Order: sequence, then C-alpha cells, then structure tokens
Amino acid sequence: MEHWESIRAQRLALADQLEGLTAEGWATPSLCDAWTVRDVAAHLIVPHVVSIPRFGRSLVGARGRFPAANVAMTTDVARQPTDVLLADLRRFAASHARPPIFDSSAPLTEILVHGQDIRVPLGLPAEPRVDLWTASLAFLVQPRARFGFVQTRLRGLRLVATDSGWAHGSGDEARGPAGALALTVLGRTVRAGELDGPGAAQLTARVGG
Repeated sequence: MEHWESIRAQRLALADQLEGLTAEGWATPSLCDAWTVRDVAAHLIVPHVVSIPRFGRSLVGARGRFPAANVAMTTDVARQPTDVLLADLRRFAASHARPPIFDSSAPLTEILVHGQDIRVPLGLPAEPRVDLWTASLAFLVQPRARFGFVQTRLRGLRLVATDSGWAHGSGDEARGPAGALALTVLGRTVRAGELDGPGAAQLTARVGG
C-alpha cells in the first residue's frame, strides 16, 4: 500500500503549524537528539535539496560516517531563512522521493516521527491518525528498518497497539497506543508512560541499544 497522499497532507499540516512561529519557537530543542525545531524542519528538506554530488562531498568530509554527514547537511540547510524552509516544506510536500531499499512507509514514518519531534516540545496539537501510526509500526518491525530507523532491540517482545488491534512478535507484551509504541521504538520515550504490560519497561530500557 502506498501512503503518498497521507505524506503530503502531513507535510503541509506541519508547515502550516510552523507558519508564524517565533524565533524562540524555531530554537526550541526537539525530541530528536540535540536538534532544534529548526534543525528537524531542515532535515525533512535535506533529501529534496541536497544533490548527489553534494551528498558525496559531505560523506567524504565526514570520513564515510553517514550520521555525521547527515548532521552536516542538516546544519547547512538549517542556515536558510525561515521563509525558505517553510516554502521548501510545501514545495516538496508531494515528492515521492524515498531511499532506494524502502517503499513509501519510510517517508511516512519520517514525517510522522519528526512531526512529533517538533510538535510535542512546542505543545502543538495534531496527533496523526491511528491507521498511519499502525502502518509505520508495520514498517518498523521489518529487518530493513534497522537501516537508518530502528536501533531499539525488539527480539523477545510482543508489541500490541491497543487502539488498532495491530500486534507483532512474541514474548513479553508491551501494550499501548500505536503512536506511543512507534515513538518509543524510535527512541523517543516521551510517551513511554502510556505503555503497560510486562514488556513495557524492557522496551523503554532498550531504547537506543
């Protein structure tokens, strides 16, 4: 199943919420490591504005380390004026760009999680639909999601989304809303308190490992 229209809608909704944000708001720390709201917004634009030669130069400069190259490219794009960032978020909202080994579940997951990386610290509303989080969860438990998305070990756990009926895995259960499960699997523990079951504490403890 393709998710491009939902991705477009999520990108545009985020751009609309960022419109009129103060300088202080753009500088607010996000849920994404050491990045600010501005950095996360720039990161969402990077795949659309960074050419392959430019990416190659960044990778060489980072001595082949993709995470470091990613930070460098994001930092560079984040220097753009705010109105340019917002214009690019809208301009590329309908883009079907995706990493070569992934389908549309990857960019869907990216806009869902990074949207929350921005919204939660700012206190902005707009929880994505349960069916979108469920589609993201189905992607995150696939082995290929270990490439660039999931660092949390899931073996020996059964994940159960209480608001959609989705479940995966075997072992101690970690139960909760699909969005809380997805964010925790992706290393954001801000909603870990919504999880219960014998596997909930294990899942939280495994974040990043």
